[in-house]
Parts: sequence; structure tokens; C-alpha cells
Amino acid sequence: MVDEDKTDESFGIEVILPDDGKKGPPCPHGPTLLFEKVGGGNKAGRRFYACSACRDRKECNFFQWEDDKVTEARCLAREVENRSKAPPFSQQQYRVRFRKIAAQDDKLFCKDCQLLLLTEEHLAHGAHKIIRVNVSQLRRPTALLRPLENKKSNAQYLFTDRSSHFLLDAVAALGYRKVLCVGTPRLQELIKMRNLEGGHEAMESLLLDIDFRYAQFYSKDEFCLYNMFNHHFFDGEASNQVLEAFLTEAEGQKVVMVADPPFGGLVKPLASSFSQITQTWKRMQSPDRASADLSMIWTFPYFFEPRILECLPSLVMLDYQVDYDNHPMYKQGKSGRKGTPVRLFTNIPPRDVVLPKDDGYKLCSKCDRYVCALNKHCAKCNVCPSKDGREWKHCSACEKCVKPSWRHCQTCGRCALPDHPCTTESGVAAGCFNCGSLEHKRRGCPEKDGRRFKMSGGKPGKKNKNNGNKKKKPGQQVGLKHKASHRSGAARRTRKAAPPKRK
Repeated sequence: MVDEDKTDESFGIEVILPDDGKKGPPCPHGPTLLFEKVGGGNKAGRRFYACSACRDRKECNFFQWEDDKVTEARCLAREVENRSKAPPFSQQQYRVRFRKIAAQDDKLFCKDCQLLLLTEEHLAHGAHKIIRVNVSQLRRPTALLRPLENKKSNAQYLFTDRSSHFLLDAVAALGYRKVLCVGTPRLQELIKMRNLEGGHEAMESLLLDIDFRYAQFYSKDEFCLYNMFNHHFFDGEASNQVLEAFLTEAEGQKVVMVADPPFGGLVKPLASSFSQITQTWKRMQSPDRASADLSMIWTFPYFFEPRILECLPSLVMLDYQVDYDNHPMYKQGKSGRKGTPVRLFTNIPPRDVVLPKDDGYKLCSKCDRYVCALNKHCAKCNVCPSKDGREWKHCSACEKCVKPSWRHCQTCGRCALPDHPCTTESGVAAGCFNCGSLEHKRRGCPEKDGRRFKMSGGKPGKKNKNNGNKKKKPGQQVGLKHKASHRSGAARRTRKAAPPKRK
């Protein structure tokens, strides 16, 4: 998966979603996505297929130009590779194993293989770390399984108990009795556990997740192996039928989808997948509800708001801060800036989602919704403007509210951080990006060399061994490596992905 935020001045990468439903060639993560390198002035470039789920070619090295002619031998080789990376057992086989393991006196789990073991498999894992688990642990797989932590592919960050309970209490209070959990395994667990405890009206849940390890713990009616970036079910039509049955609101059981995608994911394909789930839901409803939309809660960082609303205009961002157990930054803090940037995007009316007063939220009667305590209503904008939990201030020159750390810049004609590089009306940088002076450009900055030595750990007056002290070889371009290091991640991804030229 190419990172859509990684662009430079020369070109960017854009994902192309087909209008005719045509799918790209498959990789181990399902159908690939079509990308296009876009040059300056939105000039179209060559298109290529790459993995929908991975941004790092070390995780998935699939690459193919759109106009490439793929040989039959190459297709067969890909099929072999895709099968080699499939789960070791089918959903049905996992379920049969689970029943046998649940009946065993010693319930064993191999931490190295992340696998529940049958008694007769114990010796084969003798050199591995094996632990005994109980029935309660079998009901909480997120506490048993090791979270995947590759940020460029399948990083898993799990809701804290605080956020899980809030989400479940909120949807239950709104009358939803079916929860489609897209990438939210901890919410699925909480629903199952609450049903066992009793005292609440029973709820149903279905987990859609790309982590096949959860198939060990859930039946085919509770879990489907699914890639949310290309709306791909790995079990094909069988999983589609499970989804359709779940989305059917029989006997007035309202359905809500709660999705928690990886934060590095592309918004456009995610929105497309969620829209396709909505279309499936619509087909399952009576004709009088054909114009309605599936209720949705999408958790994502607040700075993606413009992109999300561009794809799904019916969504609204709430002030609630979602936090995670195993993320070093996205945790609840005492102030907005220290808190998590993850918010809820939903098409449920904001006034209906009651945010907890004990966690620092209040009702704004003018906005008719719950907001963070530091989010002060602006009489001029007539909104509670804060996005990050801090109290924002109104700028009369910009005629809008901005972050408290920003100042109005007369050169740029907008608000920005005090030490920002100024730009002209066309958006081109004005002055020196290195020292901030408007008298010269960075190329002619007298402080440029000194700053470079400081950043690289060298001493002024001495050549650093990494700063061009080597002799130039014939045909070598001096400074090329340094220049290339400023290319965006997507640019490096594309350059690296390109196959060698044919002789």
C-alpha cells in the first residue's frame, strides 16, 4: 500500500479505483490496487499495481506496471507464492481444532507459533515456549495473541477498556443490537463477554479482520478473514453470505458498523470498502429504507478529517478521544495536546452520542452536541472549533479560529506557527527555509554549512566524512545521494519498485 501523504514537489502517488469493478492481479493480501504517479500540474504518469495492505515492499514485494504483459509462468509462480502465505488451516479446520482443545484437560498455546495446540502436537513444539491457558483466556484472544506491530503493513493497536466500554455503551444506548466489528477485535470480545455475564440485552457481533489468527477462537458466523483496503473476503462467497445474513435487520435488530483501520492506511480505498458494505446492507433492507445509510463509526486521527469528508460527506467528527493500550502516543492525557489525536467519524446525529462527563466532555447547547471541556464555542464562527482538544482562538484577519500556538503572518496572509517558512500567494516558499531570512534563499544561506555540521554531528571547520569528502569517481554525480534522501516515501517506494530495464 503506497502512503498517500508521502509526496514531494516533483510528483505524488494517487490510488485509482476502477468504475467497472475490475480487480487488480492478486497478491497474498487479495487483489492489488492500481496507483498512478502524478507529476507537477497533476500531469498523469505511468500506472502500476501494488499491494493494498502493505506500504513496505519487504512485507509484500508485488509490483506490476499496468501495461505489462504477464507470462503464464509468472502467473503460476505468483499462485504458488500466494498459497504458501495462506493460513495453515481453513476456517472449518480451525473450528474443529478449537472444540477439541476446549475439551482437553490441558489447553496449550504456543507463543512462538501463536497457535492453540492439540495434545498430540505438544512434542512437535518442544523447543518453543508453550503455556497453559484457561477458558477465560480463550474468550480474550487479544490478551493471548501478540499484537502485530509493523507500522507499514498490519500494525494492531487495541482499544483500552475505557474506549471499548464507551463505544459499546454508546451503541447499546442508541438501540443497536448488531455490531459489525471491522478491525476491532477487542470490541468483539467485550460484546461476547457481556452476553455471558447477563444483565444486558444480548447483542450480536461479527468480526472482519485480516489477522487469520482470530479464526482459532471464533466460528464462521463470528469471524471472516477480510482486507478492508480492497473489500476482499479470503473465503469468497461463503463469507459474503455470512455478511449478508448479519446485515439483515430481522425483528428490528439495528446494525451499526464500527471500524478501526490502520492509521497509515489510504482513506480513499477504505471509504470505498465501507461504501460497499453499506450497499450490501441496503440490499438486505425493505424498500422503504432504500434511501437510508448503514450507521457507521470510523476511528481515525483528526487531521484526516478533510480527506474523510471528501470521500464520505455524511460523516461528522466527534470530540471523543479514542485511546489504545499498546500505542506509545495514542493514550488518554490530562490535556488535549497530550491526549490521543484519534477521533470518531460517524453518520449518527452528534447530539445522540452522549460523551462521558467524567472524561471531561460537556454539552454545547448552541452546537447541540457534546464537546471537549476546553473546546469553547466561538460566537463569530458559531461553532466549537477545536479539533485537537485545546482551546482555539479566533483570528479576525483569517475570519476563522486557529490553533493557540499559531500567529497571523502578514507575509503569508494566513495563520501558522511563529517559526514557519513563509510562502507567497502561490504557495511557493519565500525567503530562506534554513534560517528564516527573507533576504536570501537556502542555497545562498551563510548558516547552511554550519547548520549541516551541527545536524550531522561534525565540528565547524572540519569536513564530515559523510559530507562529500570522498573523491569523485568517473561518472559519479556528487550530491545525488543527499538529494535523493529528500524524496518522499512514496517516491522511494516507486523508484525501488520499478523493475530493471530490459536489455
